Formats: sequence, C-alpha cells, structure tokens
Amino acid sequence: MSNRTSIKGVKVSTDHYINGQRISSEKKFSVINPNNPTEILAEVSRGDKEIAKLAVAAAREGFNIWSEMTVDERSLIMHKLADLIDSRVDDISLIECLDMGMRHESLRNRVIPRGARNFRSYADIAKEYKPRKWHSNTTENEIQRMPSGISVIITPWNAPFMLSTWKCAPALAAGNSVILKPAEWSPLSASLLGDLIDEAGFPAGVFNIVQGIGEEVGAALVSDPNVNRISFTGSPEAARDIGKSAAENIIPFTGELGGKSPLIIFPDADFDTAVGKAAGQFDDSGQICLAGTRLLIHSSIKEEFLSRFLELTAKQKLGLSFDDDTEITPMIHPDHLKNVADFVDRARINGDKILCGGKVYKDGELWYEPTLIEPLSNQSEVVQKEIFGPVLTLQTFNTESEAIELANSTKYGLSGMVYTKNYAIAQRVGRAIRAGTVWVNCFLIRDLTAPFGGFGISGIGREGGDYGIDFHSDLKTFQILDYSLSE
Repeated sequence: MSNRTSIKGVKVSTDHYINGQRISSEKKFSVINPNNPTEILAEVSRGDKEIAKLAVAAAREGFNIWSEMTVDERSLIMHKLADLIDSRVDDISLIECLDMGMRHESLRNRVIPRGARNFRSYADIAKEYKPRKWHSNTTENEIQRMPSGISVIITPWNAPFMLSTWKCAPALAAGNSVILKPAEWSPLSASLLGDLIDEAGFPAGVFNIVQGIGEEVGAALVSDPNVNRISFTGSPEAARDIGKSAAENIIPFTGELGGKSPLIIFPDADFDTAVGKAAGQFDDSGQICLAGTRLLIHSSIKEEFLSRFLELTAKQKLGLSFDDDTEITPMIHPDHLKNVADFVDRARINGDKILCGGKVYKDGELWYEPTLIEPLSNQSEVVQKEIFGPVLTLQTFNTESEAIELANSTKYGLSGMVYTKNYAIAQRVGRAIRAGTVWVNCFLIRDLTAPFGGFGISGIGREGGDYGIDFHSDLKTFQILDYSLSE
C-alpha cells in the first residue's frame, strides 16, 4: 500500500517506485513550499544503499524484457505515457509549482507539456532510425544500435518534471531500463510520473524512481558496477564526484552542467528587443542554466541600455508563483537563497558596484531582489562563477574581438546570445563563441532533434535527437563476408 499525502487535492505518493511497486523507507526527508518556506509539503522516503540495490536488480529484470521488445512496441508505450502526461498537466503543474516555485502559468502552458513532447519525440526518432549499411573490402556492413543496459538518471531541482522526461526518454527509446533519482528539493512531480508509468503499461522494472539525498542513494546508484550508463544534470562539483564513480567502473557518463552565458548586444541591434530580453534573464529568479547572466554591451550604448534596463527591472513584480502577473518567483530553498546572497555580499567586499537590487526582499521569505552588478574586473567572482539566482553582471566592449574575448573568458560554455542586425557579425561572433548553443536575436527556442550540451565545465557529451539515443546505446559493426552464406 503506497503512502500518499494530499497536496491541494492531489494525492502524491511519498515512496519510491521500484519494479512496478511503491516501496517505503523508514527514514524520511522534508520537502518545503518555496512560496511559504515554513510549510512542509511532504515527508518523502529517504533511499539508501539497500534501496539502490533493489532498484538496480529490478532494472536488470526490466531491461531483459524491454530490450527484447520491438521499437514499435516500445514507441507505443512511450506515446501512451505522453498522452497521460497531457491528461494530467493541471495536477503536475500544480504540484511542481508548490514543490519548486516556478511560475504556474509557465508550468501549465509550456514546461509540463514539454514533458509529453519529450517522450513523443524520442519514440519517433527511434522509429525513424535507419542504420548505416554499405559494402567494402569484400563484406556487407551494418551499424547496429544496441540497448546498453541500465541507465541511471539524476536530475536537478529546477524544472524537475520536464528535465526528468528529457533525460529518461532517450534511454527508454534506446531500449534501456531506467532508474530516475530526482533532486531532493523538488521530488514530488517525479512521483506523479510513477503513477503514469503504471498506467501506460511499462513492464515492471523498466522505469524506476528512487527518492533521497544525492550523497546517499545517488552515490550508491552511480557507484554500482551493474549500471551501464549515467546521465546527470547539475553542478560541475557534483559531476566531478559522479565522474570518478563512473571512471572506477568504466561506465559512460554524460553531464549537462552549469552555465555562465554571455548576452552580447551590438549597437545596431533592435534596442527594445535586446534590452527586454536582457531584463528577462531574471525569469524564474535566474534559476535557469541557459540564462544569459553576463551582459556584454557595446560601450556606445551603455548609458542608454542601463537606463532602460533599470526601468524595466524596477517594474518586475516579485510575487507568488500562482499569480499570473508575477515575474520574479521565490528561490527554491533557504540554503540556495543564502548562497546567492553570499555571492553578492562578497562582490561588495571585492569592490564590485551594485547597480540595482543586492538584498533579500523580505526576511523569512525566499525572494531575492533582481540584481545587476558592474564588476571591478573580469576576474571578479560574480563574473567567473555560476550564481544561479537573479544576479546579472554588466560589462562593456568596444570591438568585436573584445566581445568574443569576454564571452569566452570563463570556464563555462553552455550557451550564448548575440543581438545584431548584421549577418556577417552574427556569423563571425556566433561561430567564435565557445558554447553548446548560440542564439541570434532570440532565446530558448529549441529543436528537440538538435544536440544539446556544453563546452568546458558546462558539460560532457550531448543530449537531443539521435545524439541522446546513441549515448544510451552500444554501437556494433556487423560484417558478413561476400558469398559466404546460403539462403
């Protein structure tokens, strides 16, 4: 019998989901509501090494069934899951809004529906795959893409439902079984996914969900030698630990990690669009890995830009996540709020100039004022390290080469934005920026078949389209000598 708690009328299991069943742990951890941090939403099962072993054993049995099914059979079940997500968008978006604090309007209209798109997209990509076949050196040759085994998926606390589906879908499409470990600060929407897995008809053990603390059950999962793939989204610091475990067992590991992305505005850009997009980087309190947190502005338009940016920022409403007119939502957790505040406090001590914001909005709550900092130098901590909060930096450049040098001056390389009307500038600068994705005159427009990942410490490997399925697969070269086989 599953332990369930009713949250605003939605019943959510607080247990693990292993081998098609709900399993409870004696130890629990608390999940709070970012909009009201004194409110505990649920006490959730806290997995340990034994739970990790159960999940791996179940996933091995599930793999033996799932990998033998045809691509069409797997695709049918994944499409069924996508349909079920669409039918539960209201419940999932409600729980995730309470759990993580993202704007409810964004969750309901875009983020949660994207979860359904992820399953449909990967199911279709797998069906459309055509293996390479050719003849050479007296053999007929074929590249066979084989399921690799058990994929451990570890997801972050921001947009947890969408990112869980984004990372689990390619593993399932490849024919692997999955163990999903959601972040402990926002685990509840993933639990709802477990209910839908049951209803969609996945064989037991194919899709498992383990709750708990990263350093505990997460560490046990990634160090298990029976695991075949590890896919992680989170910080470079955590990725280093996971990477060591993967290396110990020689397990392929992919990581989508932090970002410190440049947003470059040239003087010929559509000014209102560019400034509006810059001010929009405070969305979701800056808790978006792709956000353009380093504003690089041509010196000739700095004063005009700053005046307009501060005007737009002052109008942004800090409010509850359920209010449609809210623009700045609360941060996820008191620990994260303190981390962001500490960054800004150190910037003051360093001599960086706080142009707006720079403090907690109200004591006892989790909002931080949208903050713009003009750093003392490019080596300032607020320039060189990911803050993951509503904190942007402002720097200027005079030449195209200076803009490129600044853009590439951190260890990160997840994304970048360029605002200009000049085709040649867009091509030169866009190509020169060392980042996994570069947008020109836009932001966050995604094609799910395109590769997604980062340069430098922003990531290892690529997700998206066939790139994602290839990671979860073993590629085999199959060769038959000419005229060696009878009919």
